[in-house]
Amino acid sequence: MEQAIEQKKSILDVWNKRPLIISGPCSAETEEQVLATAQGLAATGKVDVLRAGIWKPRTRPGQFEGIGAKGLPWMAKAKELTGLPITVEVATAKQVEDALHFDVDVLWIGARTTVNPFSVQEIADALRGVDVPVLIKNPINPDLELWTGAVERVAKAGIKNIGLIHRGFSSYGNTEYRNAPMWHLAIEMKRRNPDMMLICDPSHICGRRDILQEVAQTSIDLDYDGLIIESHVTPDEAWSDAKQQITPAVLGEMLSNIIWRREDAPSPEYHANLEKLRQQINQLDDELMQILSQRMKVAEKIGLYKKENNITILQTNRWNEILEKATAKGDKIGLSKEFITRYFDAVHMESINHQNKIMNS
Repeated sequence: MEQAIEQKKSILDVWNKRPLIISGPCSAETEEQVLATAQGLAATGKVDVLRAGIWKPRTRPGQFEGIGAKGLPWMAKAKELTGLPITVEVATAKQVEDALHFDVDVLWIGARTTVNPFSVQEIADALRGVDVPVLIKNPINPDLELWTGAVERVAKAGIKNIGLIHRGFSSYGNTEYRNAPMWHLAIEMKRRNPDMMLICDPSHICGRRDILQEVAQTSIDLDYDGLIIESHVTPDEAWSDAKQQITPAVLGEMLSNIIWRREDAPSPEYHANLEKLRQQINQLDDELMQILSQRMKVAEKIGLYKKENNITILQTNRWNEILEKATAKGDKIGLSKEFITRYFDAVHMESINHQNKIMNS
């Protein structure tokens, strides 16, 4: 009993470490591969938790779907050899049962499971009465309500230690990333759950090795609490997702090159200067709100003229003219085309809503 309590304390100590670094192979393939990778990761002195895919829910049939429960004893042995806590993905109640039988320290729910409330509920029901930390990946599609729902289901099952993994979102036609980061969605999820750990999964966002560090650094700059990165002793020979895995040595070097930032600094001078700049931001935000309000009042007048002359609200040529002009001007003053487009889309829709009220009044 005392040993179990002490083990739980040590797991929670790791869970509460910042930054929390989780690494290991995409898939457990053989006992030798798991142990060699685990020992390589432990040797870096920079990894806190060992991960490996035991069951692999794949997009299409015919792909390697994991070694199954026979890989769990390999993970247990790796834990014994290295002292690293272990984590695996679970997608069914039976997988939860099998993982807990082999003393897996942390469970994670994958993106393809988070998207299905029935599957999440099955896992949550299997977790009742169990004290184990659970990480929940964002759903494949950009839907914060599904992500939030998964968190709520697991929390209602009595799980106290829940963390979030941002692994990017599927995006049609996306080429730069395997899964588009859509940072604003993860930031909003963190805003909703400020006390919940949020870690980044650069491996699944990138889908390739050459931009792993760039994405990892971005997440740390955005105050993420850690990273989960796939590592394999021989990545090019991996049975799944070979292009996004790196060796333990390369991982160690990458982690050494990341600039680890903190949320605050104790310097009074820093706080004084930051407060002055934030006051400027507050003032500018107030001015923007006033300008937007004035713009909507003008839009309402335009809506009234359209109503009196029986003209449609949407004027495509005029909208294209506004967007082209704004994009060109934005480029000259350092504002990206993506930002300008999203900003003016929002302004345009609000203008349409105001004009629509006039039309139907």
